[in-house]
Amino acid sequence: MPLPLYLLALAVFAMGTSEFMLAGLLPDIATDLGVPVATAGLLTSAFAVGMVAGAPLMAALSRTWPRRTALLCFLGLFLGAHVAGALTGAFAVLFATRVVAALANAGFLAVAMTTAAALVPPDRTGRALAVLLGGTTLATIAGVPGGALLGALLDWRATFWAVALLCVPAALGVLRGIPAGPAADRGAPAPALRRELARLRSPRLLLVMALGALVNAATFGTFTFLATIATGTAGLDKLWVPAVLVLFGLGSFAGVTAAGRLSDRRPGLVVAVTGPLLLVGWIALGLSAAHPAALPALVFAQGALSFALGGTLIARVLYAAAGAPTMAGSYATAALNVGAAAGPAVAAAALGTAAAGLGPVWASAALVAAALLVAAPFPRALAGAARPAERV
Repeated sequence: MPLPLYLLALAVFAMGTSEFMLAGLLPDIATDLGVPVATAGLLTSAFAVGMVAGAPLMAALSRTWPRRTALLCFLGLFLGAHVAGALTGAFAVLFATRVVAALANAGFLAVAMTTAAALVPPDRTGRALAVLLGGTTLATIAGVPGGALLGALLDWRATFWAVALLCVPAALGVLRGIPAGPAADRGAPAPALRRELARLRSPRLLLVMALGALVNAATFGTFTFLATIATGTAGLDKLWVPAVLVLFGLGSFAGVTAAGRLSDRRPGLVVAVTGPLLLVGWIALGLSAAHPAALPALVFAQGALSFALGGTLIARVLYAAAGAPTMAGSYATAALNVGAAAGPAVAAAALGTAAAGLGPVWASAALVAAALLVAAPFPRALAGAARPAERV
């Protein structure tokens, strides 16, 4: 894989850390800014909604810019939002910075996905995306626990400053490693925006976007409440929470890396194998989460299966969005983040059911089951060998 791809992954690592770090910082933010914890929780919702809306909006705004220019602008905006967040003493301003950061994150990821596809041969797009999404999984392994530790040792503002500083080497990497070429491949003019948006009428594209959203919703639904499951249902000490989160992250990294090597050549096989195993895994977790010895192994396995399947589906979005070279990345980003926004909401609602603390796990099982039922009649749509949008 080319070096510029890893430089993009570094920026994705910084942005992934920012997206997930509030889970360990909300109590301190609420106390410092004088708002209830429930109100502080709106910061997470603001980021998720900004990601969903920002992917197509930012991609459309920057579609005619050179890729390097677009990536640097989004990185600069993201850095500035975190500096403003670290300096403010007003919750409303912090809320606004989270929305701006989400828009910048969405725009960067949308452009980075199409750039990643352009940096490699057409038959290696899945592996390229695995490297890119590896930045997100590494954020769950190192970035989020590290941010929580930094916040505990200093304060929550220090974590915001750390994310801003991470953007500096990422920006230098983009400046040196990404060609200063036009947005369209090989200098050809980008298709009309209306033509690119018309790709959303493609049944195959809509199918893989829906499947990606469902699987990602299942993943982040349970991930959001892993700490509660570990300390409540499994009865583990609070000191185990970082270990459980790191295990999920390690599994995620292993899954997305392994699947990246197969998702270009045998995507149908990856989906056919990992989909049912993921469903069985959620059911097993729901049945055995009360046993502390079973939780670590199942958490690792579910992280691996979730990102192996989810990463493959997101790669298929790029393949299915042929004819939309500047917008394909935004479709993949939107599918991923619709799931990231909807999953925790569905999981939270499940907490109020008879399943109680295990409600999120059973909700994840239901979401994966729904994805498998939707996919079952269309095996060829997932196994097709369409060329990536970026190469058309």
